Amino acid sequence: MSDQADDAARRGVRRAQRPARSFTLRRPVGSPPSGGSRALRSDRRRVRGLPGTLGMTLLGAVLPGSGYLYAGRRALGALVLVAWLALLGGVAWYFGRDLRTAIDFALDPTRLKIAAVLFGVGVAIWSFVVFTSYRLVRPRVRPRAHTVAGNLVVGILCLTAVVPATYASRYAVAQADLVETVFQDNVSATTPKGVTKEDPWGGLDRVNVLLLGGDGGEGRTGVRTDTVILVSMNTTTGKTVMFSLPRNMMYAEFPEDSPLHDLYPEGYGSGGTEDPGFYMLNAIYGQIPERHPGVLGKSDNEGADAIKQAVEGSLGIPVDYYLLVNLAGFREIVDAMGGVTVNINEPVAIEGNTDAGIPPVGYLEPGPSQHLDGYHALWFARGRYGSDDYARMDRQRCMVDALVEAANPTNLLRRYLDLAEAGKDIVTTDIPLDLAPAFVELALDVKGAKVRSVVFKASEQFFSGDPDYDYVRSVVEKAIQPKKREPGAPKPSNGVEETTDACAYAPTGETVTASE
Repeated sequence: MSDQADDAARRGVRRAQRPARSFTLRRPVGSPPSGGSRALRSDRRRVRGLPGTLGMTLLGAVLPGSGYLYAGRRALGALVLVAWLALLGGVAWYFGRDLRTAIDFALDPTRLKIAAVLFGVGVAIWSFVVFTSYRLVRPRVRPRAHTVAGNLVVGILCLTAVVPATYASRYAVAQADLVETVFQDNVSATTPKGVTKEDPWGGLDRVNVLLLGGDGGEGRTGVRTDTVILVSMNTTTGKTVMFSLPRNMMYAEFPEDSPLHDLYPEGYGSGGTEDPGFYMLNAIYGQIPERHPGVLGKSDNEGADAIKQAVEGSLGIPVDYYLLVNLAGFREIVDAMGGVTVNINEPVAIEGNTDAGIPPVGYLEPGPSQHLDGYHALWFARGRYGSDDYARMDRQRCMVDALVEAANPTNLLRRYLDLAEAGKDIVTTDIPLDLAPAFVELALDVKGAKVRSVVFKASEQFFSGDPDYDYVRSVVEKAIQPKKREPGAPKPSNGVEETTDACAYAPTGETVTASE
């Protein structure tokens, strides 16, 4: 027994002298780890240092969702990234198909308002993704300076998205307001029948729009259309002829199928005993609705319908639509566009009234490429002191040309909010909203095409006090459908001239200054 006891004692001593063994507890497969939520993130990655933080944050801003993927949030990151790429692809496909798609969008108030809301929601979601990506990838332990720098960069990134998104929303709302104000609910008795959005010109190769400048003011009866220019555009090529009529043209004729022809078979005012001023072309806008309300049918602007009929009957070609600009607000339009550039060939009076003997306050002096603000552009177009209606008509068609030239996309985009605000208050038209996209496309063609002009000035063939309308209609027909001439043959005049030639710098007469 003693031997056995000695052996047991020796074994105990040896066990005591052995090094302690370490044991690792193995977690059953599929069982959750202990240690709380941080232990669950053992597979999440974070960058090292400030450069890595900023780099991943920038990448997450350009490709939303990439920060989530780097940090191990694979499902969420993939969802955000795919949604972002799908959005970019959808926008590129929608607007990249053709120009008409973009124009249709810009003239649809409902889609514009939805877009304004989506801009705001979209930038809010994007900012949230950028901020949370930054929080996920930055190191857990970092100097305070790195935290400040990272927060500052994220704030700048979000600001660079908020500012353009805010402007885009404002542009969308302003455009929707402009479209609703100018184009919607404009009832007319004289617009063409049988036109559709798919066939905006009714199968015809020309569309004719009457440009009116309404010159209402103190001491005048209502609005008088002192600017009357018919713009005839080829719907295929954009080639255009402008016909300028004097405001004092008497006895305007109406189409034979018009109720106004029955009332004035010999021309408006022929045989009348009233003041001749009531029977001039510029008085029709105000006088016909007053004398014969509802004569042409249901209309929101009977005066415009009446003068359309007068121009149609006098020139012998259809007048499809009108565009009226109140000259009292014309200067606002020009200022909103940043001004216009014209050649001034003779001194033009600023203000003044010949009939009342009130002298002008100054003159626009002759000179090439004169840049005018709204106030001076208005007097360039309407100034008549020491001049006559025909000189003013020449300047007005040059002003139309200058406005077309100034309406370049960059200029319009920079000044669009001011332009939209001015336009909705002073522009009136009977062009239907459905046809507006087609007119925008046509206007782009006109901008790059040849524009010619016909001005009915006093001559042996034309006298505004008693016009020979057969002669007038023959001039219009030759201008619209000129005969082909043989090579080398002299160019026929027919009263037609290129606006580039008519509005070039070619000073005539003596220079007059404000001091003279």
